[in-house]
Parts: sequence; structure tokens; C-alpha cells
Amino acid sequence: MVNGSVRQWIYSLLTMSMIFRNEGLFVNITYLLSGVAKEAVCLDGSPPAYHHDKGFGTGVNSWLIQMEGGGWCNNVTTCLSRKNTRLGSSKQMVKQLAFSGILSNKPQFNPDFYNWNRVKVRYCDGSSFTGDVQAVNPITNLHFRGARVFLAVMEDLLAKGMKNAENAILSGCSAGGLTSILHCDSFKALLPMGAKVKCFSDAGYFINVKDISGAPHIEEFFGDVVRLHGSAKNLPPSCTSRLKPNLCFFPQNVAQHVRTPLFLVNAAYDSWQIKNILAPSVADPRGVWRNCKLDILRCSSRQLQTMQGFRLGFLRALYALGPSSSRGYFINSCYAHCQTEVQETWFRADSPKLANKTIAKALGDWFFDKNPFQKIDCPYPCDKTCHNRVFDPNVHPFDIDM
Repeated sequence: MVNGSVRQWIYSLLTMSMIFRNEGLFVNITYLLSGVAKEAVCLDGSPPAYHHDKGFGTGVNSWLIQMEGGGWCNNVTTCLSRKNTRLGSSKQMVKQLAFSGILSNKPQFNPDFYNWNRVKVRYCDGSSFTGDVQAVNPITNLHFRGARVFLAVMEDLLAKGMKNAENAILSGCSAGGLTSILHCDSFKALLPMGAKVKCFSDAGYFINVKDISGAPHIEEFFGDVVRLHGSAKNLPPSCTSRLKPNLCFFPQNVAQHVRTPLFLVNAAYDSWQIKNILAPSVADPRGVWRNCKLDILRCSSRQLQTMQGFRLGFLRALYALGPSSSRGYFINSCYAHCQTEVQETWFRADSPKLANKTIAKALGDWFFDKNPFQKIDCPYPCDKTCHNRVFDPNVHPFDIDM
């Protein structure tokens, strides 16, 4: 007899299958073999990879480059743990990737960007595409070449038509959203002078706050990433000229000086940040926060109060950027992380909304200069349009490199 959890798993698979048949698109992988000669490779030395669905009609000269997320590795041990997975080797990546949400090719699911060239750049370096260390330890055979991967992929896409771009967006989710901020101006510099170029970060606005024990956990972690990967020389000089390189991994210290228009989508109670920045396992050895991190409905009143404090810290980090008419933001009060690659939170009748606009509508109007958008939600639990995440502890371990 099939137990309840197995039945639920089978049902979920069938549901996802139906969704992709009706809404989805599977796009073949492209291995950038020329990257190997440029020493632009994944952690294991395999070539970079991306998935490209070509633009059509009026979108043939428009490009949306979506940088994949997947955390970071901050030491040899954590990088070795990624080396033989899709986050460290293109040999382990699926040959076809489902495109949905902001990557969909159907106007009813992606009204403004459906016919653009839509590219998903795979993430296999562990440094948000900032690393560049020439030496390779023959024992570990780890390659820290994220910045070279970024440039090699962009050069390949330019040769495939992006050099003629009229519109272009560099976007990404999570660690990929951080990439889109850190590389925003350098991306624009690669595009034709007359092109409309903007950047978009989904769940990439990681803030520098102490954890529940009072320790600077995320600051130390990012410092380890920057040092291990040799990232300092590839971080925005407008920041590194003022601050220590590890502090320039935080968007709050970088985004103010990004000259290219930038749009930020983030949950003020970002589930990844709550789990890994505010209440990482190292700061909660007794697991008091375990149930709360799995499901916000299971948080105690005291934990919710702490999370309200995190939200205020997030908003302070956002306000610190100062005013900008070219910047856009959609900051909702959901317990979520990455809301643009999933159809239900990108553009659907029941998708999250601010000022009665979905993320897709807000971003599209902002990109095409129809309407500016700078909206911040009221505190949890006021927003009834949220799709709050509920995590399975067996599927989503609380590891900072996830």
C-alpha cells in the first residue's frame, strides 16, 4: 500500500508534468567548449554552459540573460562538495532545462519578454561569477574562474547576435541576482551604445546583519568566498576603493553606485536569508528555529518579532541606497525566495501583487519606461497575495551553500 507521503510525491510529479505540458518549454544545453581554452571553466574544469531559446518576431534583437543561482562555496571543503554536482560541473547538468515564468515563450505567461532571446546561464563556479585564480591545486583540481566564465559566455552570446541588441536585461535569482548587481555596469559596457540596457535582481539583495547569536556570520562567510576565489579584483571598483573587498559582496554597499538602471525584487522576509543569515544552524545549535524556518506559520510570537526586526534591517539597507528615479523595486512581505522563474509568483491571476501589480507587470512597465515602480509592502502578515514557502526538511537542508 502506498503511504501518504509517496502519494503526495507522485501527485506533485504529475502536477508539474501537466504544468510543463501546458505552460513550459524545455531548452537544450549549449556547452561553451571554447571556454576551456580561455581557462573559463567550472569548479571541476569542465566547460561553462547555458540554455538559449531564440527570440522571434519583434523580440529578435532583444535579450534577457538570466544568471542561475545556487549559493556559494567558501572553502576547499564546501567547494569539493559542489565539484561533482550541477553547481560545480557542467557534466552533471541536465541536457534540457524547463523555461517558465520570466523565461516563458508564451505571451499569456510572460507578456513583455516572451519573444525575446531568453538565456539561462548555468552556475558552476560558486562565487557569483566573480572568481579568478590562475593556480590550480593538483590535489583538489578546483578551478576558481567565475569571472572568466561570465565574460566567455557573454562574448559567445555577442557573437550569436547580442552584439545587435536593441534591448537587454541582465537578471538572476539568489546568487544569480547578486551576479546581476555586481556585473550590471560591466554587462552594459559590452552592449551597443544605443541599446536600452537594464539589470534586474530577484532575491539577490543579501544584507549584512548579525545572526541571532550576535555573530557577523554572513560577513565572515562572504569574506571567505572573496578570499578563496580571488574575487576582489572583479568587484565594482566604486566599492572596493572605499571598503574592504568582502563588504563589496553586499549589494547595500554596491547598488548605490551602479550607473545602469536596476530593479530589485525581494521578499522582506526572504526565506533563504532568514534561514542562513538571521538564524543559521551554527547560531541555533538546539534547533529552536527549525520549525519556524520550515514554515512561517510555525514561528512563535518572539521569533516573528525577531523577523520583523530583520525586515526593518532590510529596509534600512535598501533606504541607504538613497533616492534614484531610475531604480525600481518590488519588496513584498512574503516568506519566499526567488519569485520570477516560477509561473505562480511571476504572472498569474493569483500571483503576489503590490499596488495591484504582479512582479511581471511592474518589471515590464519599469523596463519600457511606462511607469516607475518603487513599492514596499506592509509588514507580515498583512499581504494576502503572498505564496509563502513551506519547506520539506529532507529536501531543503539548512546549509549555507545551498
